[in-house]
Amino acid sequence: MFSTPPYSIHLASDIPQITAQIIATVTQRAIRRRGVAHIGLSGGSTPRALFRLLADDVWRQRLPWPDIHLWWVDERCVPPDDPQSNYGVCYTLLLSHLSQFIAHRIPAEQGAPELVAHRYEQELRTVFQLGPSARPRFDLLLMGMGPDGHTASLFPGTPALAERKALVTVGKAPQAPHTRISLTLPVLNRCAYALFLVTGSSKGPALQQIFGSHDPSPASPLPAAQLCPTRGHLHWLLDESAAAAAQLPPSGKKPPFATLP
Repeated sequence: MFSTPPYSIHLASDIPQITAQIIATVTQRAIRRRGVAHIGLSGGSTPRALFRLLADDVWRQRLPWPDIHLWWVDERCVPPDDPQSNYGVCYTLLLSHLSQFIAHRIPAEQGAPELVAHRYEQELRTVFQLGPSARPRFDLLLMGMGPDGHTASLFPGTPALAERKALVTVGKAPQAPHTRISLTLPVLNRCAYALFLVTGSSKGPALQQIFGSHDPSPASPLPAAQLCPTRGHLHWLLDESAAAAAQLPPSGKKPPFATLP
């Protein structure tokens, strides 16, 4: 299952533009088919440049924001005005500049984490019109990876990583704020397109473990390595410093849908 995923290496300054083009293509195709697109967003520092780009005049007009449902892959249990809130960062850099948007934030500050996770799962089921055992299929997930190899709020060796029934679960991070709400691995792996955005030399050791291992089925693959859509596309956009730190050879593999139709 965990075969070596495709990657491409870019200047860090080029990654936001490539990602924006992929968002445009994926959303346009989804809207032509179904009238709506569903995108899952991640937090961290890497997507901030993307949010700033999407907030400029060109991309505000280019993307069909009223037809795009924005979801969050995970959230820290803090209020939206906290500097560590994934939603709060996205709102400040992007959403506050849009005249219309549909955002399904995780209200992680409103009650017990388990209750918040349950409510978000119910929102997913309602909006996606899911049956009792069905899972949503996102058109695009924008993923990140921490230096420890975690993705979303699925950390190595934690129970959240092993959750297979729920759509949303409570994750535990080694650093504060420790309590997180996260989509589960089966939900992530049902997406149509997963795109990792990975920058910085601190990610090198984890990338080397994912891409440089000769063991096609390690006993305990890193969480990020376990995101492998069964019926979808997967691509990793790496910047030069991350790839160099991982000692990865240049790759001519282009990400799917990197150019507009």
